[in-house]
Amino acid sequence: MQCSFGAAPSTLVVLPANKVLTGTPDANIMDNKPIVNIPPFGVCSSLANPAVASATAAAMGALTPMPCVPVIPAPWAPGSPTVLIANMPALNNSSKLMCAWAGVIQIVNPGQVTVEVP
Repeated sequence: MQCSFGAAPSTLVVLPANKVLTGTPDANIMDNKPIVNIPPFGVCSSLANPAVASATAAAMGALTPMPCVPVIPAPWAPGSPTVLIANMPALNNSSKLMCAWAGVIQIVNPGQVTVEVP
């Protein structure tokens, strides 16, 4: 994953709570908990983040990134319209997550691909 205001990529953490028939857990739109599912993205450069705004003001207006702690007010969107996991839409590579500090979190590498056989 990558956040538009984060300095580093991060990896979605999916807990084995969603019972599926595969050996690895699958994510749904409710896998959106900061730290638990969404680890930090290094440092944040959004002035909407109070820590960044305060540090920038203290530095006489020079943008001063601060540690990223995502604040997630809503589930991933849109989710899969046809696949449910634990009665919620599954995540797919077009799902996005909004951070309260104005960042957009998106899947960069879904970790799963479809191969068409000729």
